[in-house]
Amino acid sequence: MTAIIQAVVDALYVGSLYALYALGVAMIFGIMRLINFAHASLIAAGAYALAVTTGLPLVLRIVIAIAVCVALALLLELVAFRGLRRADPATLLVTSFAVYITLTALSEAVFGSLPMASPMNDWFQQSWVAGNLYLPTINGLTLIVTAVLLIGLSLFLARTRWGVQMRAAAEDFTTARLLGVRANRVIMLAFALSGILAAAAAILLVGAVGTVTPTFGIVPVLFGLIAAVVGGLSSLRGAVLGGFVVGITSQLLQYLLPQDLRPFRDAFLFAAVFLLLVFRPQGLISPKQGERI
Repeated sequence: MTAIIQAVVDALYVGSLYALYALGVAMIFGIMRLINFAHASLIAAGAYALAVTTGLPLVLRIVIAIAVCVALALLLELVAFRGLRRADPATLLVTSFAVYITLTALSEAVFGSLPMASPMNDWFQQSWVAGNLYLPTINGLTLIVTAVLLIGLSLFLARTRWGVQMRAAAEDFTTARLLGVRANRVIMLAFALSGILAAAAAILLVGAVGTVTPTFGIVPVLFGLIAAVVGGLSSLRGAVLGGFVVGITSQLLQYLLPQDLRPFRDAFLFAAVFLLLVFRPQGLISPKQGERI
């Protein structure tokens, strides 16, 4: 029984991480129809900000990491994507990948390609033990942070003027502009929110692993993209649902597969995702079922 509870706890932790990644991907896609691989660079930038500020108070390091991610997100929107808003999705996709490659090369030139230590407060490494049940503090913190961000974003989109404008732009950007929605403001706000989500992911990941590399953010973004597609890429709730579905499935496969098949866990996971999308290509929640962001 304890083993089952432990598996559920671990699965919820991984699912909440994937949901956080998927939120960052879906936030930009909802407005610009852009699959933003540069989001990986935002996560890496936040992690490096934590690494170079080692020795400062933890709260100040977190504030600096958030500020770096938001500033970089706004800079990318202004320099890389603003001039391509009317481009087709393939051009946007290639541009975002080019931005990621460029920033990764820049990180390697500045910080090197080897892992850079980024120790967090000892509190991140603590854990709670109840009999045979093991609960690291970082797991519980990840669940709380994801829940707070999800609730906060939902309230922002539903009850604020800017949130309503973002929803209108996601539904029909051209019509929204004709009705007075300012495109620059809405898109910059979406990028700023994606920067906050990237900073949260960076803080939680660094708290778990304690190091950062130039490619630190690409795996989270890939899993976030897969999770968002599974849930419904144009739906905020769908992205979160997909994150939990993919994360929980991945962790449960780790427990349920025979020992000799566990190294192939991701292959089984992606096979399941493939089968799901064959029968339901729109994802678990289609745009008509969920609230578009």
